[in-house]
Amino acid sequence: MGLAVSGGADSMALLALAHDLMDDMIEVATVDHGLRPEAAEECALVERVCRARGITCSILTVHVAEGNVQDRARAARYAALGEWAAERKLAAIATAHHADDQAETLLMRLNRGSGLAGLAGIRSYTIMEGCPVPIIRPLLGFRKAELRQIVANLDLPFVEDPSNRDASFDRVRIRRELERADWIDPLALAQSAAHLEEADNTLQSIADQLWDSKASLGDGRITVPVTNWQDTSARLLTRAIEALGSSVTHGDIIGFLKTFSKRGNIAGVLIEQMEDVYVCTPEPPRRSG
Repeated sequence: MGLAVSGGADSMALLALAHDLMDDMIEVATVDHGLRPEAAEECALVERVCRARGITCSILTVHVAEGNVQDRARAARYAALGEWAAERKLAAIATAHHADDQAETLLMRLNRGSGLAGLAGIRSYTIMEGCPVPIIRPLLGFRKAELRQIVANLDLPFVEDPSNRDASFDRVRIRRELERADWIDPLALAQSAAHLEEADNTLQSIADQLWDSKASLGDGRITVPVTNWQDTSARLLTRAIEALGSSVTHGDIIGFLKTFSKRGNIAGVLIEQMEDVYVCTPEPPRRSG
């Protein structure tokens, strides 16, 4: 098992709990994004704690491309962790996301009008693009305060990420509002997200079964069944578009289907409804002149 440990209190609690449970069956990786001068010392702190416990630890250095810093850093981090885990032949990577993180994520996505997949929040188990091994989040049932208490009881060192106090991030503003609203129970919100994850997984399983039994894949041509459920049709079309080498969000496909009438283009793919199937082919080149 691989652990992604940042040096924060939550990550240190994950390290301690996993070590107590699995002993020498774990390895640790800590990522230096190169975005803050303190990052190298924070990684060194993780390495020292691992050395004291006899845990193998790797420091991964990544380059974060320009653009949305948080999104690009996240993509670079998981790509590096996935490569590390694959090289070490580790079955999965565990991260220290907890119930408070889940509550913040759910509220952020509610505020953005997200669909079911988004409202499922931080997945307990997921496969991420660019990461060849599964990501698991075993601490989603723990409150942040509980994890900090574990670290305090064990007298483990940890660091505070200054971005956790930067109010320019939506998550930090949501966190502050949650702290003020003591009538909101983050554990209950996290449980709701878990129910939504289960519902989303069920719908995806239905779509996967239809794909396996009724999708037809040819040379540059894919057909999938027309269904009575827009969500299922959208999942099938999303998979077909991806199989043709393009990408599209579930929400974009839902919007496309709401105005679709027998023929239309999305994400470089031509979709035509013929009786009880959608025929998906690469969009033909546009005529010029």
